[in-house]
Amino acid sequence: MKKKKIGLLGGFSYTSTLQYYKKLMEMYYERYQDYYYPELVIYSLDFQRFTDMENERRLEDYKSYIRYGIDNIKRAGADFFAMTANSPHSVLEEIRPELPIPVVSIVDAIAEEVKKQGLKKVLLTGIRYTMQSDFYQKGLAKYGIEVIVPDDAHKDEINDIIFNELCRDIILDDTREKFKKIISAYDAEGVLLCCTELPLLLQQKHYNKPVFDSMDIHCKAIIDYALSDDAI
Repeated sequence: MKKKKIGLLGGFSYTSTLQYYKKLMEMYYERYQDYYYPELVIYSLDFQRFTDMENERRLEDYKSYIRYGIDNIKRAGADFFAMTANSPHSVLEEIRPELPIPVVSIVDAIAEEVKKQGLKKVLLTGIRYTMQSDFYQKGLAKYGIEVIVPDDAHKDEINDIIFNELCRDIILDDTREKFKKIISAYDAEGVLLCCTELPLLLQQKHYNKPVFDSMDIHCKAIIDYALSDDAI
């Protein structure tokens, strides 16, 4: 079986990048029960620099920094790449025409999964930047799916949970209950965990509506493409 070399653009944060690598290797082994893993390269960006650009809305610098990382991934020999966070997908459609190698988008992967489950209205959770952006609304609207977001106070609470706890690998039961209370306040058929750290806090077993783990869904799409016969 010919496998494509995977490129991961990571570093935002290191915890999610580690989880991506781990999940991809585990998914391969679950399917084939051997160690002929697909080759993989990681280029890790400066998390604080990246976050500063997001918070300050320095979008041209932001796009340039992402392209810089992608160029390094291509030079390392990757056949395609994926970004190990949701927020950089906010500019993906703008930079897509100039990408040097194909990309597997987390937005497309989630839209396909929500559509498969037949849901029409979902709640978006993630870092403040993601919740204030509209790339998920636009991406899922193409599939006939409405995306709603928490109010400003809840956005702040979720953002604090991510940066003050999850990005430092701190997982607390009290925080899980707080997060569940927040998402239960909204009239949605399911919840999108669109920060790749959030699945560390909440899994399907913790909630009575469909939970969409963006990292898990994205990793499945990445490994499917790496092992497919699709042309580069």
